[in-house]
Amino acid sequence: MEELPGELIRELGPQVLGVLVRRGADFAAAEDAVQEALIEAVRRWPDEMPAEPKGWLVTVAWRRFLDAQRSDTARQRRELAEVEDPPPGPTEQRDDTLMLLVLCCHPALTPASAVALTLRAVGGLTTRQVAEAYLVPEATMAQRISRAKRTISDVRLGARGDLSTVLKVLYLIFNEGYSGEVDLAAEAIRLTRQLAGGTEDPEVAGLLALMLLHHARRAARFSSDGSLVPLAEQDRTRWDGHAIAEGVVVLQAALARDRLGEYQAQAAIAALHADARTAQETDWPQVLEWYDELTRIVDSPVVALNRAVAVGEVDGPMAGLRAVERVPADVPRHTAVRAYLHERAGDRSIAHDLYVVAAGQATSTAERDHLTRQAARLRA
Repeated sequence: MEELPGELIRELGPQVLGVLVRRGADFAAAEDAVQEALIEAVRRWPDEMPAEPKGWLVTVAWRRFLDAQRSDTARQRRELAEVEDPPPGPTEQRDDTLMLLVLCCHPALTPASAVALTLRAVGGLTTRQVAEAYLVPEATMAQRISRAKRTISDVRLGARGDLSTVLKVLYLIFNEGYSGEVDLAAEAIRLTRQLAGGTEDPEVAGLLALMLLHHARRAARFSSDGSLVPLAEQDRTRWDGHAIAEGVVVLQAALARDRLGEYQAQAAIAALHADARTAQETDWPQVLEWYDELTRIVDSPVVALNRAVAVGEVDGPMAGLRAVERVPADVPRHTAVRAYLHERAGDRSIAHDLYVVAAGQATSTAERDHLTRQAARLRA
C-alpha cells in the first residue's frame, strides 16, 4: 500500500470504540486506547494491511486499554486488572456503532454536548473539525467533549436507549449544514443511514427520507452571489433527482409500516414540494392535510406557523393570517410569514413594514439580506 485508507480508519474507529465500551471499558479510557491503536495503524498499515483491519484494531486497542489499567496502581485491584483478551467470536463481527450512537445521545447530556460527542466518537471527526463546524475555539470544544465523556462514564452499552433523542441529535447536526471543512448535513445523512440499517423503526427511515429530500435542494438554495433563494423561486433543475427518488422510496417503505411519526409526516410534506415541477404546481391541499396530521402528532408552534402558510395557499392569505394569529409571536419567522401573507393579500405598505421588522429579527446574514430585499422591492 502506498498510503493509509483514511476513510477506512474513520469508519472502523467508532466500531472499535463501541467494542471496548461494550466490554466494560470506561468511555474516555477506551477512546484513548482506540486512538493509540489508530496511531499504530497509521505507522504499520502502509507497509502491510492486516487481513481483518477491524479485528486488528480491536486487539491492539484492548491490549492498550488493559496495559493502561494495569499500570495504574489505584485501579489494580479492580476486575479489569485480571481480565484477559476475550476469545474472538461472532460478537466481534457485530457493528457496535449504533449502540455507541445511542450512548453518545444519552438523555443526561445537553443537546450541544450530545452533538459534539456524536461527531467526535461516532462520526470520527477531530476535535478541531467539530470546533470549526460550530465556530467555537478548539479548547472550548475539547472541554465540552470531555465533560460529556465524564457525564456518561458510568453508562454502559446494551440498553436500547431513547431513540427519539438520537433522532433529535442527528437532525440538529443535519440542520447545521456546511461549515469549515466538514459537511455536517452529509455527515448526519451518513449516520442516519447506519442507524436505519440497524433498526426497523419507521421514524428512523422517516428522518433519513426527510434529510435526503431537503439535501436534494441544497444546490438551489443560494444564488451565485450567496443570496438566499426561497423555495418558490429556486431553479428546480438544480435539485438532485437521485436524492429525491431515494428519499421517496425510503419514505414510502416507512409509511407502509403504518406507524406514522413526525419525521415521516415532515418528509411527506417535503416530498410533495419535490414532486412539483414548478412552485405553482405544488399540491397545497395535500400539504395542508399532512400538516394537519403533523399537528396531531406534535404540539409545536413552529409547525403551526408553517401550517398557517399552507392555509394561506389553500384558503387565501386572510385565512392564513387568522391562523398566524393563533401562533405565539416570538416563534422564529412569525413576522416574516405575516409580511408574506399581507403582500399576497395586497397590503403592500403593511408588508413592507413587516419585512423591515423581520429583517431585524433574522438569525442569519443571508436571511436578513433576503428580507431587506423584499422590503426594498415593495418600497420601489
